[in-house]
Amino acid sequence: MDPEAILDGLNPEQRAAAEAVRGPVCILAGAGTGKTTTITRRIAWQVGSGAFPASQVVAVTFTDKAAGELRSRLGALGVTGVRASTFHSAALTLLRHFRGDPGRILSSKALLLRRIGNGLPRPYRFRPAGDLATEIEWAKNRRLTPGTYVNGLGDHEPPLPVDLAYRVFKEYERRKDAEGVLDFEDLLERTIRLLEEDDAALAAVRERWRAFTVDEYQDVNVLQQTLLEQWLGPRDDLCVVGDDYQSIYGFTGASAGWLLAMPRRFPDARVVRLETNYRSTPQVLDLANRLVPRLGGSEKTLRAAVADGPKPVVRPDADVAAAVLDLQGRGVALEDIAVLVRTNARTTEFEEAFHEAGIPFQGASLLAREGARQLLKALAPVRGPAREVVRGAAVQQGWVQAVPEKVGERELTRQADLARLVRLAEEFDGDVADFVDSLQERFGESAGRGVHLLTLHRAKGLEWEAVLLPHVEEGELPVRRGDVDEERRLFYVGLTRAKRYLLVTWSGKPSRFLEEAGLAVRPAAGASAPKAKLDETPEVAALKAWRLERARAEEVPAYVVFNDRTLAELVARTPRTLTELAAVPGIGPAKLQRYGEELLRELARVAA
Repeated sequence: MDPEAILDGLNPEQRAAAEAVRGPVCILAGAGTGKTTTITRRIAWQVGSGAFPASQVVAVTFTDKAAGELRSRLGALGVTGVRASTFHSAALTLLRHFRGDPGRILSSKALLLRRIGNGLPRPYRFRPAGDLATEIEWAKNRRLTPGTYVNGLGDHEPPLPVDLAYRVFKEYERRKDAEGVLDFEDLLERTIRLLEEDDAALAAVRERWRAFTVDEYQDVNVLQQTLLEQWLGPRDDLCVVGDDYQSIYGFTGASAGWLLAMPRRFPDARVVRLETNYRSTPQVLDLANRLVPRLGGSEKTLRAAVADGPKPVVRPDADVAAAVLDLQGRGVALEDIAVLVRTNARTTEFEEAFHEAGIPFQGASLLAREGARQLLKALAPVRGPAREVVRGAAVQQGWVQAVPEKVGERELTRQADLARLVRLAEEFDGDVADFVDSLQERFGESAGRGVHLLTLHRAKGLEWEAVLLPHVEEGELPVRRGDVDEERRLFYVGLTRAKRYLLVTWSGKPSRFLEEAGLAVRPAAGASAPKAKLDETPEVAALKAWRLERARAEEVPAYVVFNDRTLAELVARTPRTLTELAAVPGIGPAKLQRYGEELLRELARVAA
């Protein structure tokens, strides 16, 4: 191990954190500021300086991937023997050591909860198991049991009526215990009880584990914090690192409160702010920093360590597919472009648009989600006209035209997916088997290549050369039922994923977050703006305006009415009769019936 190499290349902020090897340390690490590098060097220096033997150092992460990355980096610095693992892995190690094998651990709650959900009253029978699992995890992460659940809800609103949510939780615990299995929350809870009840085990753990580093500390919940406090005891050799601006998992029970309270809990804590950003251009950071006064918490203003780049494009109704093609034309690889949306339901819009534009993508698929999977399974043995069969099957799957209030995000996604499949079937002139084949062609995901199409939550911790943020509008970001403060942080996370190119656009009422940043009235301008895919002639612009009105009236994305390619064909051909209109590519029987007469009138008006 080369001691000088451990600290070599760190900036003054990072070095100050790395050299603080004893006592409480709070590292407030802004996006792209080298957080992992800093804590890796600090742990290596703890060992290299002789402050702790490697076997006494514990680094806690939130994913196995992050733990593996930490071990790999430490190994490259010549440091081995440090325990780097998730909370759950560490808990399982202790249970096995002191109590033997705890039994089978559920890799997912979904199968068990799907069985329970099938017994709910019909209006709730088809709720996704994922929504039920999220609710149970929310409760158990707060150390609630079925007996304390109802009184512990506070302002929290379950995705089901309270009596049904209680019934699901109670039955889940009963069936789990009857089958002799544990979930991941049980691992933590049992380990806490072990250390609370067994003084010898507690003493052994504290003797062995003496120095702790906790990554992504803004994401800890009550259960994890309680376990950490058992490990730490009255000692203070604790380093926490996180960014309260990226606290976006409140729906699971996570809270940045412990991160922000660290200096109060330990008055002599060393607080280090990492604000030098190695990811994004000054222009990208200028936009992200505009939100800082509204983010609260511990102020961090990112400053760029990379060269200037183009101004972010902020404008309404940008053509995302066209922007992707424009970026590709500038030399940006498709794999280094991301389109980030608020919900999984929104990805379908871009899956279809990208297929129409011949743009491969990865990271999302309508056909892989629960609503579509179950519907296609129901359609497999059926024959008949798609427009009739699909609607009936969707109703049988619990599709409703008016989605109830207070449902979970997965159910909102499922309902949106079913609604889209019904609409697509209504526009399809053919048998249900041909309809399913057409879905596979339009929505089949590219195999591990192309543009990344992800939700904002899944984008955390990642980065791309270009990031496109569509639908930054009221009702979408913030989502109607979301916590506004957390939704604002989610927008901030999206902005700070971009290295060089950034597009922010909306099709409805601009998000209040844009207004807060003074951006809602700014038109997209400048040479850095992605070029339109088709020439914006007055005729095309007029058809786009008409299309937008229809899309808003029908509450669908604009491309569902007509895509840009079809608009260009309409202007080029200027059809004057329904027969001529039907010959235009993109005008099927359903669209001809729905929009034909009105579209001919609009074409005559713009041609006059």
